[in-house]
Amino acid sequence: MVETAGILCPESKDKFEKISLSRRTVTRRVELIDEDITSGLNKKAESFTSYALALDESNNVKDTAQLLIFIRGINDTFEITEFLTMESLKGQTRGEDLFDRVSAVIENMKLPWSKLVNVTTDGSPNLTGKNVGLLRRIQNKVKDENPDQDVIFLHCIIHQEYLCKSVLQLNHVVNPVVKLVNFIRARGLQHRQFIAFLEETDADHQDLLYHSCVRWLSLGKVFQRVWELKEEIGVFLERLGKAHEFPELSNKSWMCDFAFATDVFSHLNELNMKLQGKDQFVHDMYTNVKAFKSKLALFSRQILNKSFTHFPTLATLKEARAKVKKYSESLDALHGEFCRRFSDFDKIDKSLQLVACPLSQDPETAPEELQLELIDLQSDPVLKEKFNSLKLNDFYASLNAAAFPNLRRTAQTMLAHQQSQSQIQVNRPTPQIHSENRHSKANSRL
Repeated sequence: MVETAGILCPESKDKFEKISLSRRTVTRRVELIDEDITSGLNKKAESFTSYALALDESNNVKDTAQLLIFIRGINDTFEITEFLTMESLKGQTRGEDLFDRVSAVIENMKLPWSKLVNVTTDGSPNLTGKNVGLLRRIQNKVKDENPDQDVIFLHCIIHQEYLCKSVLQLNHVVNPVVKLVNFIRARGLQHRQFIAFLEETDADHQDLLYHSCVRWLSLGKVFQRVWELKEEIGVFLERLGKAHEFPELSNKSWMCDFAFATDVFSHLNELNMKLQGKDQFVHDMYTNVKAFKSKLALFSRQILNKSFTHFPTLATLKEARAKVKKYSESLDALHGEFCRRFSDFDKIDKSLQLVACPLSQDPETAPEELQLELIDLQSDPVLKEKFNSLKLNDFYASLNAAAFPNLRRTAQTMLAHQQSQSQIQVNRPTPQIHSENRHSKANSRL
């Protein structure tokens, strides 16, 4: 570092030479920074009017169970704070063990259980068990402090969207495509020869993409790339004398299923992209899911009528017309799976819509405590202008607390909801970290 300082800022090189970089010094400084960050987070947590949890339990590369706890809180000024902590479990990972760790984190941050409004999980049994799972224990704990408080338990939206595609039963297409990509890319010589061949033929792409089950978006992109290079791939396999190992490429029925899968995965990828990103509230994501369910119903009807408007890849094959009933049924099955898996959002849908679009809500159908406040809000032209110009949380922060107490409280509850576990995956600490070590915890927090 001193040599780098001598190049970048030679006038300050002597100052860098005086900095101690011993193990103990670095450790002490990390601990001090961590203490300062923790203190600041705890102060923010004290002002929460509502908060939500997202939980994810998995194993690292050394099979140490890790529970990631993502906390999202909102205060009276509608400032949203999010932070992550990780707990390591060396023994069993029963609902009781997970609850003890979650409870320790909540109590350490001095967060009242009565302010917990939502818990989002990946749906694993030890988290969602009805009798002894973590969620049941959390519900009981909240009821002990506030019998009138109901915690909303949700399954991660993005995770459910990924699981829904399993009903399509396209493994007979997926496996050969993945095998083909691995055949070309897993061998260095063949991979180089394939890239050179694409350059010779002036192909639209210069390489194939890998598929990984961990990267949920990769499958659709892989299918699209393989489809666009299918002719070049066929010629390349002929040159190698390996075409017989992939008979599917010359099977018209299989190619038809391949085209259908390419278009379906493309639509799923588009939905997945809409569900990701910062500054999204849960109602934004659920709106995209509801829109996709309507699209699936439209796709099914159109394909049954032999219209391939939204399936451009499938439309290029004459054989598609003979299989419209099969593809329509697959889309109906996907639609049914989306309805089934996202049924837990139905119980909060009205509240989500009320908070997202208060100006278009019918006061008579709203909860009684919100009816008069909605009428006042919808009758005020200044507030209408604010709603159209401000971010949603800033708009509710601008409402007079005395005039709109119930509407503000409802908005705080809904805006605190965890939309997904994507932030957990983004902020997941390095797998080799042993979180039972306090220094490792400090490093992951930094």
